[in-house]
Amino acid sequence: MAVLLPSLEPEILLPMTTRERLFLITPGVLFLVAFGSFELGRFASRKEAERKVTALKEGLAPIAELQDDATLIKTIKAQNLNDRRFSFASVIEGGGGAVVLPFNPESPACAVILEAIRAAADHTRTVHGAETSPLRSLRRINEGSRFFEDTLREQIDSHPALFCTVPLTSGGEVQRMGYPDLRIEHVESGIVAYLDPKLYEDKNRASTLRSFYYKLGSEASKVSGRAHHLLLGFSHDGKDGAWTFPSWELIDLAHLDVKLKAEFQASNRDLYEGTSPLAESAPLSSE
Repeated sequence: MAVLLPSLEPEILLPMTTRERLFLITPGVLFLVAFGSFELGRFASRKEAERKVTALKEGLAPIAELQDDATLIKTIKAQNLNDRRFSFASVIEGGGGAVVLPFNPESPACAVILEAIRAAADHTRTVHGAETSPLRSLRRINEGSRFFEDTLREQIDSHPALFCTVPLTSGGEVQRMGYPDLRIEHVESGIVAYLDPKLYEDKNRASTLRSFYYKLGSEASKVSGRAHHLLLGFSHDGKDGAWTFPSWELIDLAHLDVKLKAEFQASNRDLYEGTSPLAESAPLSSE
């Protein structure tokens, strides 16, 4: 019986037509296009998310989301701001991302800071209640706040474990105005406590008049990072030019609730230079 053997002649391959080539490469091209679109979409979404996070951290809003004046005023009125209260800690965090830490006197660093403030407050009360105090030459007690700040800073900074100074603004500048007045750092641990001294007349301790404020969204903010926030209130007897300071008390602002006062304001420049007057007086006669 005859056996059929496979042919050993080489197989002749015919060249592919253009249509066949397109048929073979089309799936790969479509895959690359789809994959590229997917990656570009992911990249764009990620960049958009990063932009929104940055905007939120900086307290900004996309221009398209800004409300017109009338709508914004209606929104503000609807919030019933006169009756609402806000946690000071949430105001600090929402305004710039800083964190207000509750003060724990039991922690080693806080215990050192507390004792230094105690000693400095007692010393400051004695110095500025004396007849030799530079406060005695002032017309108003409100002008004496800086003397208290300087004395407290000097005393606290003299503690070997602490560094006390005027906090820098976000731009790295020294600014005395605005909250807070002093920054205390426990050198070994790096723990920070802001301290804001205040003077008030003893009989007005329960007054409802505004005595503390924090300006939200200031470009010159002096608050940053994680820190304790303390207020040191000195009471005085109200004797103008002969003030004495019967007591002081230290308050942890982590537990403070604050109000928001919404007001519209204008300067003299806005009032008198921004528009032409409807009428004005004639120049005074030189006679």
